[in-house]
Order: sequence, then C-alpha cells, then structure tokens
Amino acid sequence: MHTRSDDLKTVYTDERCFITELVNDPDHPGASVALCRVAPGILTQRHSLSVREWYLVQSGQGEMHLGDAAPFEIGPGDVVAIPAGAAQQVRNTGSEDLIFQCLCLPRFTPGCYRNLE
Repeated sequence: MHTRSDDLKTVYTDERCFITELVNDPDHPGASVALCRVAPGILTQRHSLSVREWYLVQSGQGEMHLGDAAPFEIGPGDVVAIPAGAAQQVRNTGSEDLIFQCLCLPRFTPGCYRNLE
C-alpha cells in the first residue's frame, strides 16, 4: 500500500482540532495512525476512546489532561500513553500549532469516541 500525501484529507472535528488519517484500513484493524493539529490557545473536547492510544508529540507545546491526574506539560519528543476509557483532553499552551501523531490499538473508528462534555 502506498498513499501520497496529496491524497490525504484533513478535517476539522467537533473535538476542536484538525485530524488527518494517515493509516486507518478496515482490512488491517490492529492499529491506526492519525496526525492531529491543535491551534494555539485551544482546549480540545474532553472525551474518551474505547481503544488504547498514544500521542507522539512532534512540535508545539501543550498541557495534557488525562483521567483524574494533575495536568502536565507536553512538547516535542514526548509520548503520552492513554489507556482505553480514560478521560482526556489537551490544551495548546504555545504560540504555534501543537502537532502530534495518535496511534490507536486497535484501529480508531467513530464508534470508539465518547464525548464527555
């Protein structure tokens, strides 16, 4: 399989971020990868997923809210493991876009998402 970057579609979601599905194939349900972009000052929608998720931060600065734990700072090179069912949201605390990849195991489908607001 080969996908050209020109063929990828970026959508703005109700979650208040831009998402580009990089890998999400029903024929390969074990995992999916999306590129996420959060604009400066934005706090994403509080939500949970029924799948495990990892954020791999590429650029920008943010504040991660995960479960009942105290919020913590995230930045380039950080990896955040998010258990299935955990409440989560992220705030862009910087002056540039916060960009990270989301790895989901198994793959993300819209039915995995639960709005907690």
